[in-house]
Amino acid sequence: MARRVGSNGAETAEKLRNAALELFARSGYAAVSMRAIAAETGVQAGAIYNHFPTKQDLLNELLRVHMETLLTSWEEVSEPGLAPPQALEQFVRFHIRYHLDRSREVFISYMELRSLEDENFSAIERLRRDYEKVPRAILERGAADGSFDIIDPQLTTMAMIAMLTGMTTWYRENGRLSLDEIEAVYVRLVARLVGQKGKLKCSRRA
Repeated sequence: MARRVGSNGAETAEKLRNAALELFARSGYAAVSMRAIAAETGVQAGAIYNHFPTKQDLLNELLRVHMETLLTSWEEVSEPGLAPPQALEQFVRFHIRYHLDRSREVFISYMELRSLEDENFSAIERLRRDYEKVPRAILERGAADGSFDIIDPQLTTMAMIAMLTGMTTWYRENGRLSLDEIEAVYVRLVARLVGQKGKLKCSRRA
């Protein structure tokens, strides 16, 4: 568990987190040492343990903060009163924009989840399930009111999240289509995935 520190210490801890994020994404958790993380920030090797007692603590914090921030960010933009089709479009746009801005965090959260110890793994999995409940609830509402034609809401939720998150592996700013154009295509793809009836009318962006 990360230790509490003063303002200067908090700044150092943030530098260590950023360095770990970069190194884990580049080389993988197993190949990166605490000494390498310290060296990346100019911190004395022994001093890193004042902030993060173990490398496991550092990885766990990166994944935990990523998921907690994701959940909080959704809560800040979600509009509970939207009908299922509009709520789904809002979620799709939010998920794409949020994750594209954090490709390293996304990469680590998927590739290094296996590196967590059992207790930490369980805690992160609970946060992931909490996030998955958001689109699943939208799909279940849409299936109930006839907006969507879905065989299995849970399976459809997983397929949709995998498709949306996959953009982080291939999207390039100088690609053939702009982000706005790609986002619009993905909204339509998701609408087809859920068997949405009628046209989307919502153009809000998260």
